[in-house]
Amino acid sequence: MTKKSLPITGLLSLITSAVLTLCAAGGAAAATPTAVSSFAAPGTQQLVSLATTNTDPTGYWTPERMQAAIPGDVLARKALARGGATASGTVETGPPVKIASAKGSSSSLHQDEDPIDHVGKVFFTMGAFAYVCSGNVVVSDNDSTVATAGHCVNEGPGAFVQNFVFVPAYLNGNAPYGIWPAKALYTTPQWRTAGDIRYDTGFAVTATVKGKHLADVVGASGVEFNQDRGLSYQAFGYPAAPPFDGQSLKSCSGDATKDPINPQFKAQGIPCDMTGGSSGGPWMVDSGRDSYQNSITSYGYPGGPAVIYGPYWGSVIRDAYDTASTS
Repeated sequence: MTKKSLPITGLLSLITSAVLTLCAAGGAAAATPTAVSSFAAPGTQQLVSLATTNTDPTGYWTPERMQAAIPGDVLARKALARGGATASGTVETGPPVKIASAKGSSSSLHQDEDPIDHVGKVFFTMGAFAYVCSGNVVVSDNDSTVATAGHCVNEGPGAFVQNFVFVPAYLNGNAPYGIWPAKALYTTPQWRTAGDIRYDTGFAVTATVKGKHLADVVGASGVEFNQDRGLSYQAFGYPAAPPFDGQSLKSCSGDATKDPINPQFKAQGIPCDMTGGSSGGPWMVDSGRDSYQNSITSYGYPGGPAVIYGPYWGSVIRDAYDTASTS
């Protein structure tokens, strides 16, 4: 497939407006731009939380607003500050699951990377502020699902974000595959209701653009759940806080270890000096852009060791993925 890179200023006039449906509790129409609904299998606890939007945010995201967006890691700091008050117990696990995709160094801890078609930047607003994270297209029944951090789709606890868009293969202000608005956002109930960082994962389902589904244009990664701990990972992201500028893709690699500062979070960490903006970026098992995704970048400790941490992808996060994938 031939790829033509266009500046974002040119892209905005080319994006067709998505017609999105606003779903409110009880089925009533709502005047506010987002609404929350819940889905659960009969006889079970709530599995996933959903927000939908009736607005097309692509026109909102001018190059100037993208450039000024704040790294979304600041939204994860509340969960860290709680010091594990809501993180007792163990992460729910189940049998190992692998879902295949049919789509096709220096002294620094990070490596510079060429763009990956299905990895990109996430932009959204919350309140009066604009934020930036990272994300990755994952294999799904709807061919339109992006994995990112829970704090990049929901305040945790609190409201869902607004004006969410995904820009795959972003590089230096260029969006070679366009800007993809989300029509629905999903996260775990543990993140939405308690900001439980053990479940800091979210999924966005994008609208079609020019009649095409996202994964059909850029491809998608396979995903794995309930795998062994301590695996080797390569994590990708767009760090935007100094000394980085968020304009190009970076990666870090290493064997996952426990969080020694807050072991109750049940997270795993790898050596990495990526900064804010890399939140939500994919952790690929072993190495390589064509591997399976098994976590996302969730948090780090400013001023502490150069390590990034990601949640264990167990059965709860798989439930959120399954619901997003089949929506």
